[in-house]
Amino acid sequence: MSGIAMFAGGCFWCLEYVFESLPGVIQVTSGYTGGSIRNPSYDQVCSGRTGHYEAVQIEYDPEQIGYERLLEVFFKNIDPTDDGGQFADRGHQYRTAIFYRDSLQRQLAAEGIRRLEAAKIFRQRIVTRIQQAGEFFPAEEYHQDFYRKCPARFHSYHQSSGRTVYVDRVWEKHPYFRLFPERSGYWLGYRKPAPETLKEILTPLQFRVTQEQGTEPPFKNEYWNEKRSGIYVDVVSGEPLFSSEHKFDSGTGWPSFYQPLVAENILTREDRTNNMLRIEVRSRYAESHLGHLFDDGPPPTGRRYCLNSAALRFIPEEQLVALGYSAFQSRRAPDQ
Repeated sequence: MSGIAMFAGGCFWCLEYVFESLPGVIQVTSGYTGGSIRNPSYDQVCSGRTGHYEAVQIEYDPEQIGYERLLEVFFKNIDPTDDGGQFADRGHQYRTAIFYRDSLQRQLAAEGIRRLEAAKIFRQRIVTRIQQAGEFFPAEEYHQDFYRKCPARFHSYHQSSGRTVYVDRVWEKHPYFRLFPERSGYWLGYRKPAPETLKEILTPLQFRVTQEQGTEPPFKNEYWNEKRSGIYVDVVSGEPLFSSEHKFDSGTGWPSFYQPLVAENILTREDRTNNMLRIEVRSRYAESHLGHLFDDGPPPTGRRYCLNSAALRFIPEEQLVALGYSAFQSRRAPDQ
């Protein structure tokens, strides 16, 4: 059964363009909602007298992408502090809003705004409205998939409106921010970058370890002796994997943990390379090679997740809120 999400974020051409590229999104429809008249025309809505917003209705597969991911994509493509419209488009009809269809969507929307405010990404107060969804009226056919029908005009508008510059400026300062990293629904729909892209964003060692199942030297890696409080996430995707609370000195020269922070983000499988039988450890969503699992760890699990620093990114306790991982502050995962 598909899910439905509904957002208003200024020009619906721009939101349709962003959401239709996400894996798990079935269809995005541009239209109008929130106003007082049925089946309004574009000219009527643009007049600002109908009470309608320009909005998009998103049909998605909840088994492929979560509402949490859709919320983050929404916030990363609007200015949630502007109460007078969006970028070059001014008026009530261009303001931002989240139209919830059930109590869970309402809860996630409110929590997402709280997290954004706590992270202090925006200097001004977030004014995006959260209101119950009403009837949605599709816009004229001309507006559907406008970025495909008139690509030159669309991209010219996107750039000249100020949206492109604003979004790039805000989020280039916060490239690692994640809105709901502890929720499995957030990671549904994660699209791993292509190998050529990974070679640009990873160091040669990180690429060799995560993508080619390499191993870094012991005692000569970044986190083997890291003692600060925080969590370790996948260097490719940012999915949370391990915590300093479960780290121990194994004497091997590699970062070692006796249990994961988020067990469902960890995959294991047989590894018969190098004429050995071992248990390989991988991240679930980025499918990064992390290291290996052994049965010689300390209590309470007796396990040793022996990992490569090059497959991880450490987030200190004091940065958890700013990067969207506040749910993991001083959190101890249950024993496995």
